[in-house]
This record gives sequence, structure tokens and C-alpha cells, in this order.
Amino acid sequence: MFYETEKNDHGLPHNPFKAIVAPRPIGWISSLDQEGKPNLAPYSFFNAVCDTPPIVMFSSSGYKDSVGNVDATGEFVCNMVSLDLKDQMNQSSAAVPHGTSEFDLSGLDMAPSRLVKAPRVANAVTALECKHLQTLRMSGLDGTETDSYVVFGQVVGIHIDDSVLVDGLVDVTRYKPLSRLGYMDYAAVGEVFQMGRPKV
Repeated sequence: MFYETEKNDHGLPHNPFKAIVAPRPIGWISSLDQEGKPNLAPYSFFNAVCDTPPIVMFSSSGYKDSVGNVDATGEFVCNMVSLDLKDQMNQSSAAVPHGTSEFDLSGLDMAPSRLVKAPRVANAVTALECKHLQTLRMSGLDGTETDSYVVFGQVVGIHIDDSVLVDGLVDVTRYKPLSRLGYMDYAAVGEVFQMGRPKV
């Protein structure tokens, strides 16, 4: 089958776009507002952009609290979601009034960061402390601005729980990072394999 996205004439019960661009890692973004109140929200449009320097991005449909907080304070933490934290992550995605602490809502403890003021999720086995680089409001082909915002941050500090280190390497099978698929589907990494780059 083929369909044009502008016409959206695929005839399927749900738009398959997100199911095709999958799996996507989940950036569990913690931030503080200007009054110092914590916010925590998961973003499935998240990824690393480059490694020198290390830069990550997350994208928000709508100018939500996370985006506003990062723009205002210049800092955030990207906590990685492990399989055992899936229910807390899902709870933190609830649409709640501004000023509500998703840490409290989800029963999660906060832990202090080292280089940014925003707290991190205490139970997250890896967390990336980030300083804000820029926020872009996306535009379509016709130049019309969308209601989607992409936030870029440079990673300035990394937390790794020793329990996921095996022979000096982060072993994802130890914590099974959660990923977002299409629809209401999720997956967890539980098996890995290696492939060496071919020599020409």
C-alpha cells in the first residue's frame, strides 16, 4: 500500500506513522519551573543527536511544562526508563494541572543532580544531566508553524548505576530500557547481538 500523508488516506483504523518509526527510546524529562517546583514527563520523540559533544533532543506536541521549564531555567535531566519503572512512567504522563508534581503522583523519589538544579529520578539506573542549547518551533513544507517544539540539550553529566555495568560496559539487558512503538504499544530491550563493521 501507499498513501500521501497530507491526504491521510491509508484506510487503516489508526495512523501507522509512529508504528513504522519504532522503537523509539523514551526520554523521561525532569525539570524545575521558575519557582523551583519539579516536573516529570515522558517523551517518546527523544534521541541522541551527536556524541561530540553529547547532545540529546526531545520533541513536544504543544508548548508543555517541560518545554517552558527548560526555556526558563536552561536545564533538564533525561532519565532513562527501565522496564520495572513502566507503570510510574505511564502515571507521570497524565494530563494534570500546572504545578502538580509528577514525582508525587507516581510515587517516585527525587535525587539531586550534580551539575544542574533539576532533580533526577532516584530509581532510574541511568540519567543524563543537560544544559539547554536551543528550542525550535517546527514548520511544515508550506512554512506554516506547527504546535511541535524540539528542545536540544548538551549532556554535561551522566549517572550510571553500577548494577548495570558488566566488564566496564553498560549492559542494557540488566535494566531492559523501555521503548515506545505505535498505538499503545511498548517494548523492552532484553536481547542484544553484535556485528562488527566490515573491512573493505
